[in-house]
Amino acid sequence: MIRYKSQKQLTLKGFNTPPDMVLDPGNRWVKLSDCIPWDGLAESYHKTLSSRLGRPIKDARIVIGVVIIKYKLSVSDDETVEQIRENPYLQYFIGLKGFQSEAPRQRSL
Repeated sequence: MIRYKSQKQLTLKGFNTPPDMVLDPGNRWVKLSDCIPWDGLAESYHKTLSSRLGRPIKDARIVIGVVIIKYKLSVSDDETVEQIRENPYLQYFIGLKGFQSEAPRQRSL
């Protein structure tokens, strides 16, 4: 089963952070997120999946973003999850609405 909402990039201003945390719009992950055609990638990703069979998939933006982070940083699956958990820029990159200190998804993602 496929569930997807358009992932038009939030503005950096709209990303919820603790009051004392200010994010830099010049950060490499912020810049990269603006360059990626998320909706087009999600559409291509969904074409490979069954719309009727199986469990609902994870959000395409998160799946695609995690894969990009993993390969750009050249780290393991577990380290990718830890990097995302600790870094608000990576959370912004994968389309979360705000910073959260817990991992966004299970390590099995």
